[in-house]
Amino acid sequence: MLIPCLACESRFKPDEYFSACSDYNRGLDLVSWTCPRCGNRDDLRVLPGELGFGYPHRGRFDVHDRVRVPGLRRQRGDLRLDISLDRASWRVPTRVRQVA
Repeated sequence: MLIPCLACESRFKPDEYFSACSDYNRGLDLVSWTCPRCGNRDDLRVLPGELGFGYPHRGRFDVHDRVRVPGLRRQRGDLRLDISLDRASWRVPTRVRQVA
């Protein structure tokens, strides 16, 4: 299974793809991802069996494109999102924002 970057169309093995996730926004339930090849940054929602790409709109995240990833699972934690596929798993932490 190879997962594409929607900007440059490069394809990545799941470990390379999910290792490039940098931040989980629990409020909008989205993950920030940066393409290791082109540097494009995307926000995406990890859903059972698929990834949903879109944009924040009016206080929520609207999914416009979907990429099927059979067997993909997710588990929300207090300050993280745990992603699993087959026997592999990845943890995407929530970046704690400082109040000024």
